[in-house]
Amino acid sequence: MTDEQTDDYANFDANAFNRQVVEEFRQNNGKLSGWMEGWSLVVLTTIGAKTGRRREGPVGYFEVDGQSLVVASAMGSPKNPAWYHNIRKNPQVTVETGTETYEAIATITTGAERDALFAGVVAQDAGMGEYQEKTTRVLPVVTLRRIDAEPIAGAEPAVESAESTSDSGADRVRGMGDFLVEGHDWIRKELIELRAQVDEIIAGGADDAALERAKPSLAEQMRTHCLEFCAAVKQHHMGEDMGAFPMLAQQYPELAPELEKLGEEHKVVARLQDEIRQLVEGYVPGKSDPVQLRERLEVLASELEEHFAYEEKTVVAALNTMGPAPNIP
Repeated sequence: MTDEQTDDYANFDANAFNRQVVEEFRQNNGKLSGWMEGWSLVVLTTIGAKTGRRREGPVGYFEVDGQSLVVASAMGSPKNPAWYHNIRKNPQVTVETGTETYEAIATITTGAERDALFAGVVAQDAGMGEYQEKTTRVLPVVTLRRIDAEPIAGAEPAVESAESTSDSGADRVRGMGDFLVEGHDWIRKELIELRAQVDEIIAGGADDAALERAKPSLAEQMRTHCLEFCAAVKQHHMGEDMGAFPMLAQQYPELAPELEKLGEEHKVVARLQDEIRQLVEGYVPGKSDPVQLRERLEVLASELEEHFAYEEKTVVAALNTMGPAPNIP
């Protein structure tokens, strides 16, 4: 390489080049001209691991044994490309093929699965084998599992419900992350019901003798409901701390800080639960103050919703890569 060639390479603006490729890709329905004519590419949009911003770029695209995938080759450079670090933090990505746009979960393959898929890639593109020979790192092979319901041409994708199907007829798999959200929604519903019962008791306190006589029965319902609710939340968080979160930490090491934060929040929620349970168990109709109980329930509801929202934003997409949800009626 001459000094002039070295200077040209040093001054090469990869970001500007990628922007040009993406622009041509979108203008021509995924087709490129010049020396890139005939290449199989997709535009992959990830969420920046550090910035949280959307990052897009062209990536070589392959299908091996019906599995869509990309390879973090970086043309055989010593370091993995930035998009690879992004999916380790947030595996939900947007894929543009030129004719459709859809959401997917990016899963980093390992061991024999990775090796078999990479062999299939090399069979299609010998250059990938040459990239592997240039570097000591094992080129990551990343599968793309579609999670939206229907392809959206020229539009921002939207994640559809677990029961939806794609236009190819394939069922959208209901994953572990979906199961987590379902659990959250059940707890949200139960907490609304519990607060409604307390509101009814508060309203009854200023009414006539007939409502006054109904209080003990309603209070007992509230007590039973609260105990069931608290037990459900405890079981839900124990399942995360002892099962789901350790598996996530192993597969996605960069999620460790978020998982640790969620674990600490579980302790806060448990403390609030204990306080609520004590208030409910000690509630005596006509003597105890239901307004105080209602206020503490509001605190618990606010804490839980903030916790659930953060959890759903952080780990649901990653959990969906761990396998299908359990079939619990």
